[in-house]
Amino acid sequence: MPILRYGEHQSIEIEAAQSASTALLGVPRGHAVDDISAAVAWAIDEPIDYPPLRRATTPGDRVVIALSPRLPQAAAVAAVVVEKLVEAGVHPEGITLLTARGPTAGTASDSLHLIEPRLRPYIGQHVHDPDNRSELAYLAASESGRPILISRTLHDGDLVLPIGGVLDTAAAGYFGIHSTLFPTFADADTRARFRSLGSLARSGNYKQKLIDEVNETAWLLGVTFTIQLLPADGFGVLDVLAGQCQAVEEQARVRYAKAWQQPSDLPPASLVVAAMAGDPLTQTWQNLGVALENAGRLVEDGGAVAVCCELECPPGPGLQRIAGAESRQAALGAIRRERPIDALPAAQIAHALDRFTVYLLSRLEPETVEDLDMVPIAAPTELARLARRHQTCTLLANAPCARVE
Repeated sequence: MPILRYGEHQSIEIEAAQSASTALLGVPRGHAVDDISAAVAWAIDEPIDYPPLRRATTPGDRVVIALSPRLPQAAAVAAVVVEKLVEAGVHPEGITLLTARGPTAGTASDSLHLIEPRLRPYIGQHVHDPDNRSELAYLAASESGRPILISRTLHDGDLVLPIGGVLDTAAAGYFGIHSTLFPTFADADTRARFRSLGSLARSGNYKQKLIDEVNETAWLLGVTFTIQLLPADGFGVLDVLAGQCQAVEEQARVRYAKAWQQPSDLPPASLVVAAMAGDPLTQTWQNLGVALENAGRLVEDGGAVAVCCELECPPGPGLQRIAGAESRQAALGAIRRERPIDALPAAQIAHALDRFTVYLLSRLEPETVEDLDMVPIAAPTELARLARRHQTCTLLANAPCARVE
């Protein structure tokens, strides 16, 4: 009997109706690294198309370690990078950890706790606030003529080390490895522009223009070295890549596809059960939106998708628009104009509801789920009963990461 893992430690057994067809997708090829610290240390010492970090720094460098909000095991990764910089001769007082403000992003202090106690007091920490103009610096005008406003901490660094998590290149809100830097550490208006619903397209001119702007900003910042983590089953780490940016991005794209791409010639199922595995920082509306988009490629029109997760944070302003609107189209119109912080998942959820019924097993109050026109599931046993009523059922593990074509 297939078992789906969701949340940090939960699992559910799915038994479809007798004689029903059941398929399991979303299980990556390969296993998570056993020792993330050792994997990061090795990647830094043996970078791709780049000299070892100890030969790319000088003792007086002001180094900014820019941590992606999506980063798994951020504290362990940051500790190793700090240790390697100090070994290279960089003074601890010259190192700053930069994180992004947000309800699901870790803080800089969260990322400090595994750094050696003798070094910890000297390491700077800063949380980017995109609304605070005094914390922003003018970098340059973009090729399109827009002013690029970036975190002053990044702007003033001699060496910027981005550390990010690789996603499917088509994932909503992901613009390549440099989206760790931009628009993450840009001004509020720029971040809102990147939340335009046009960026939901999996490809095309609009998204490519955004990707080009991201890459241009990284080039203007002088970023040549990056550290990127590939996700494993349950949002662990499958691989660590470090080195010259373009070489890392090329290898990341290939390795992600090799691990996660699962061409499916399955006919659309009447029910797709999608799971969101991972720690509390992965249980987000953003990941729910991606999970529904990925599951939607496997379900028939008018069918059903049931998502298993431990989401408990309240809906943001975009989702509240959907809950309070007379029609979803009217809500999407307002979201398109206002570009709230949760614009992309709100739109993905609205589009999903237009095509199929959405069931949700989560930690949210049932009334919250119902207000969004989704059907709350109170317990795994209810979901098991739902599955037994369907003649075709596809199970999608790791739904936010799965790449189903």
